[in-house]
Amino acid sequence: MNRTLLIAGLVGVLAVGGLGAAAVYNWVLGPTLAPSAPISALPLQLASTPSPALVIPNTAGEPTAAPTTTAAPANGLTVFQISPAESEVRFIIFEELRGQPVDVVGKSNQVAGELAVNPAELSSAQVGVIRVNARTLVTDQDRRNQAIRNRILNTDSYEFITFTPTEVRGLSGSAAPGDTQTFQLAGDLTIRDVTKPVVFDVTVTAEAADRLKGSALATITWADFGLIIPDVPFVANVGDTVRLELDFVALAK
Repeated sequence: MNRTLLIAGLVGVLAVGGLGAAAVYNWVLGPTLAPSAPISALPLQLASTPSPALVIPNTAGEPTAAPTTTAAPANGLTVFQISPAESEVRFIIFEELRGQPVDVVGKSNQVAGELAVNPAELSSAQVGVIRVNARTLVTDQDRRNQAIRNRILNTDSYEFITFTPTEVRGLSGSAAPGDTQTFQLAGDLTIRDVTKPVVFDVTVTAEAADRLKGSALATITWADFGLIIPDVPFVANVGDTVRLELDFVALAK
């Protein structure tokens, strides 16, 4: 039996059980909302002291800067903004598809954020909220994309995945163009309505005074975020963990 017949059978069974066939189809494979707008960065409000960027949610759930801020760059900091056109965010999860091991990769270039760096004093670096538009994540299969948006991430209700940094670890000294720095970025990752602490391993190279190129990676357990991966025909096994990757270019504002 092919996948189309299996889906049709599922729709029929659930419809007989009281759910309309159209409602069942939409729940499983129906259309999802398009992105509300091209991704944009939330402006980084620089803290008046050289500490990692702290961001707190307001009552509407939108990020706002911590109360003690200055409007202009402080401590010699230059603000850089992630360039979506030159960046990509990915998730990678293992599955066993038709008896064969497969690494499923979902990706998007709709990622945005800001960071501030003083090359003479790297310990003063600050990082703002990193946002990814979950509605734009795509894999190699349209039906998988629809399942991710409809049933796993519920992107009609939760358009953005956000990472709110709380601490920069292991970054100190000074840097010149061409230098590469490795450090950790700790913070709070929010997927749908669940927030958990996550630490990313980060590598950044100053390609020029006005251009940074870097990568960040972390591994999470999807169940920790309350995600449910539905049973799918031909998929016998799904890994417990998800690898998160970000390759980015950030340009001075």
